[in-house]
Amino acid sequence: MRYLIIQLLLVILFQSLQGQKNEDWYIFRGDPALTGVSKLQLPGNPKLLWSYDTGDEIRSAPVTSRGYVVAGSMNGILFCIDKTGILKWKFETENGIEAPAVIYKGSVFVGNFDGSMYCLDLETGKQKWIFQAENQISGSPNIWESGGKAFLVFGSYDYFLYCLDAETGKLAWKYETDNFINGSAAVYNGTAIFGGCDGFLHVVDLKTGESRQKIDVATYIASSAGVSENKAYVGDHDGRFSCVDLAKGEVLWVWKNENVHLPFMASPAVTSVVAIIGNEDRNIYCIDKKSGELKWKFNTGSRVHASVVIAGNNVLTANMRGDLHILDISDGSSRWTYELGSMIVGNPAIAKGRFFVAASDGYLYCFGE
Repeated sequence: MRYLIIQLLLVILFQSLQGQKNEDWYIFRGDPALTGVSKLQLPGNPKLLWSYDTGDEIRSAPVTSRGYVVAGSMNGILFCIDKTGILKWKFETENGIEAPAVIYKGSVFVGNFDGSMYCLDLETGKQKWIFQAENQISGSPNIWESGGKAFLVFGSYDYFLYCLDAETGKLAWKYETDNFINGSAAVYNGTAIFGGCDGFLHVVDLKTGESRQKIDVATYIASSAGVSENKAYVGDHDGRFSCVDLAKGEVLWVWKNENVHLPFMASPAVTSVVAIIGNEDRNIYCIDKKSGELKWKFNTGSRVHASVVIAGNNVLTANMRGDLHILDISDGSSRWTYELGSMIVGNPAIAKGRFFVAASDGYLYCFGE
């Protein structure tokens, strides 16, 4: 009987921790595999609850955890705002911030244009450590947990992928590519998976920093791959959207719009059935994961740089004109539209009962009911 009670308590504790984790969009794209999928539901009829003025353009995607939302602006300041829209703290770096931050176990990690990677205390905003890369950091760092330790993984325009001890900021290893790394690395099954401006999808062993796969996609990749069921889904600068088998190291299928060849600057959102991604041609595309065939498309009316986010049966999108749309995942029909009126580059972040969007007018917006 005592054993059963202990087991029951452990199950309850595990479910509580999982629930808390599912409510946190603590990282770019929502999880280490960069799937862009939340287990939460979007508000049924979202309304603007509050906005906060950062004083300069925001290109980075916000992240949220423990009741705070964090975003950086092009004036080099990282802002931490509470759930009511009140400033908790701000931290000034030496250069602009384009990369989304990561919130992990009471710390915030963020990189900037001069190649600095900062670790800050989530509650106070005080600096814990700084690491210097040789060129700008535009992609979000990711977290890899191994052997009771956490490591920070990120790329830079100095051609390197870095792995740091998250506690100390000390370099564990670095992996060299042949060109800029603009996007973020997905962390999946002990590997870092990322596209580079060298035209390859790289798969790097996180323990050793050695290459496992180097898959030629023929042109450069500015965005991030979403990883699901041992396959990576990624768009490239020539307008191709590819599914890559990570076990075999080969491209399974490629989808492209035969009428237009504009870049994929956004990253995909990936469920068990479909991959959904926005393109410079103004459209959101929903692709069948197995066949690579188009299921539906939705014209947003403007270029799409912001990656879509999936929550339940809803797809949340944003475009460069400042329009927000919620689409039905089954057929792409519009359920809700809001004209923000200012360019949106970073994807929204989802929290319980609300979502956050950052725009080029310098405002961080909170929507809910």
